[in-house]
Amino acid sequence: MKYKVDFIKATTLPDAWFQMIYKLVETGRDFKIDRGSYEGQKRLEFDAITIHIKHPESRPLLPKLPSHYNIPDPVEEGYLNEYLPYLMTGELKEGESYTYGQRLTACEIPSNWIADFKTKYFEDILIQENEIWDIFSEKKIISFDIKRTKCTLNQIELLIWTYKNKGFRNNQMVLQVAQPSDMLRQDPPCLRQVDTRIQDGKLNLIVYFRSWDAWNGFPANLAAIQLMGEYIAEEIGVESGEMIVSSKGLHIYDYVFELAECIRGKTIEEFRGIEK
Repeated sequence: MKYKVDFIKATTLPDAWFQMIYKLVETGRDFKIDRGSYEGQKRLEFDAITIHIKHPESRPLLPKLPSHYNIPDPVEEGYLNEYLPYLMTGELKEGESYTYGQRLTACEIPSNWIADFKTKYFEDILIQENEIWDIFSEKKIISFDIKRTKCTLNQIELLIWTYKNKGFRNNQMVLQVAQPSDMLRQDPPCLRQVDTRIQDGKLNLIVYFRSWDAWNGFPANLAAIQLMGEYIAEEIGVESGEMIVSSKGLHIYDYVFELAECIRGKTIEEFRGIEK
């Protein structure tokens, strides 16, 4: 079997999920996991896939399964309210060494970079005792301790500041989650980056996941990323645009194989060969 790259064109986030699950059951490859969180389990996975979503802002953001399937939606109502702080704040709970939000809004940077920070990059910056602010929006961009030995960067606010003050046409504004030391982790971040481009007055998001749970993770992650993108777009003063998502590890685990088959139009009873 040759390495296969799949493509999907979707209108909304729920449409992308339904099309993706259908294609995954149809063309995905079975294999057993050698290393990682689910070592030893089987999963069905795309070799690689790219999905272009034209209107990710359309509501609802999450897929709803038809009632006749008699199975729960992939993402519960209210989950986004719990998940969004994980993506957009630097708070770490007990036992967590990182979160996406920590990498995006409280990423540690070398302290010696602060010495020429203002003169080389920012003009309209207010440096207070232990923080660096955008004086127009009053949003914190960098925080550092009193001795200036530890500095943390808010990538989201820096991205907003740069687009507003340096113009839209550049290829540098990538929200980066991954870092080289992640290769030493047993469970490195699945989300690696959220790239951005402002085109025709709209903020478009280009998202890459190294590994990705297609059943629950895909809809929850993209809905939260869309909400984050809408916040960024509003702060910049542009509209929310399209979304392109890619992964070389989009998959479902064996415990949802039957549910995924239902999405293709069969009931669980039909899939199991049980008469109604």
